[in-house]
Amino acid sequence: MTITVTDRHPIDRAEEILTDDALAFVERLHQRFAGRRDELLGARATRRAAAAETGRLDFLPETAEVRAADWQVAPAPPALQDRRVEMTGPATPAKMAINALNSGAKVWLADLEDASCPTWPNVIDALLNLSDAAAGTLAYTQPDGKTYALRTDAPLAVVVMRPRGWHLDEAHVEVDGRTGIGALVDFGLHVFHLARPLLAGGRGPYYYLPKLESHLEARLWNDVFTFAEAELGLDHGTIRATVLIETIPAAFEMDEILYELREHASGLNAGRWDYLFSIIKYFRDAGPEFVLVDRGDITMTAPFMRAYTELLVQTCHKRGAFAMGGMAAFIPSRKDPSINAAALEKVRADKTREAGDGFDGSWVAHPDLVDVCREVFDGVLGERPNQVDRQRPEVSVTPEQLLDVASAEGSNTEAGLRNNLEVAVAYTAAWLAGSGAVAIHNLMEDAATAEISRSQVWQLINNAVTLADSGETVTRELVARILDEETEQLRGQVDADTFERYYLPAKKLISDLCLADDFVDFLTRPAYALLN
Repeated sequence: MTITVTDRHPIDRAEEILTDDALAFVERLHQRFAGRRDELLGARATRRAAAAETGRLDFLPETAEVRAADWQVAPAPPALQDRRVEMTGPATPAKMAINALNSGAKVWLADLEDASCPTWPNVIDALLNLSDAAAGTLAYTQPDGKTYALRTDAPLAVVVMRPRGWHLDEAHVEVDGRTGIGALVDFGLHVFHLARPLLAGGRGPYYYLPKLESHLEARLWNDVFTFAEAELGLDHGTIRATVLIETIPAAFEMDEILYELREHASGLNAGRWDYLFSIIKYFRDAGPEFVLVDRGDITMTAPFMRAYTELLVQTCHKRGAFAMGGMAAFIPSRKDPSINAAALEKVRADKTREAGDGFDGSWVAHPDLVDVCREVFDGVLGERPNQVDRQRPEVSVTPEQLLDVASAEGSNTEAGLRNNLEVAVAYTAAWLAGSGAVAIHNLMEDAATAEISRSQVWQLINNAVTLADSGETVTRELVARILDEETEQLRGQVDADTFERYYLPAKKLISDLCLADDFVDFLTRPAYALLN
């Protein structure tokens, strides 16, 4: 066997996941698909450079026949017919996993990606929790004696696991002398151990696929699924995947992505922060017309975001796939009911818009939001499991509409700049400490929040934007000063050891990324290097 695992910190029960047979399967995945993954990551840079030069993207002429043809994805299995409420969150610790499964949501996005810090113990613990959940044995007892167990009085949420994106490595796995690929490690270990238990219960194996930038990357996933099914003796089409359309190039290839995955596809999801982050990243050197206003000003009702979501719903329903809405990240306050009332009204309005637009369901980040989301979608769906039959033929979206970021109302302010720097440091510090889902200002934030935050700062600097409230031009010197001030504010919120161990390294990383001449594609790559 040419696969090796480095376990610097022994993990209880890891041997249940890291069996010889499972590792041999992960090895075969790498040997067959790692080279294609590397080529596709290289193609991303080439395509981005071409788009930056012209300042535009377009629907692909070479796939026009796919868009024009009459085809549909495979019918959804019974467990995925009704997705009106999906709970999202990490699969570790066990307490959070149990709360998600018990939440009353139809689906739980069990996240090994943006809402999870990929320490090796976190990766293994997440897989163990998902294994125990599939067996019905997942339980947890707190030090104070309080116990958590899977409910038996109502259905548990159906698990849809999100592995890491193609760009992330796994430092603790080496195959044929090269570092492992996070996506293949996560998927490989999960499907090897859990495909048959989940299939026996009629509840999987199902996946969410993040960060895709092209239909060729979807084709790679489809080939991985087909190979895994053959290797594990599963019927073709057993594995099902929902793709997050969270990059701007993927928004131009929704039909093609579904087509490549059509025998394994279940739908597409429309997010926000990663999508905006991708726009900045893709057009970072294409001129001031791509400068985004404060991220707090950009809602899903902005014309360019409406174009994106309406195209997604139309594309999904035309192809018999589900259209899944974005995240409600609010965390209800236990102390201030006034905060809750205002925030819940915004959540309700957002979900009402999605349900009215034709989405089949939506995401929430906290169990207390499940009822609000379900109530809204119940009002539109009634007894129907979804509204795929709503075709939206009136929708017509142009490339210009998808790229019209200037259509968002708002401005760039010092308050927005400060918030971006504060949140980027606070989140990154928590990530370095091992947490991928972090409560900040009554919002459940994940890596996408840090990415859009630091990207906006870089964009403001490199376009010398003048701030509407202070009148100052954003320079490296201004950002460095505000970063110092915001980090000092954070010092007072944590103990001295935590500040030294996590907040100062986080500040340095955010400073390096924001002040660099060249844009760094993913914050999580250098952050992951700090973990290891």
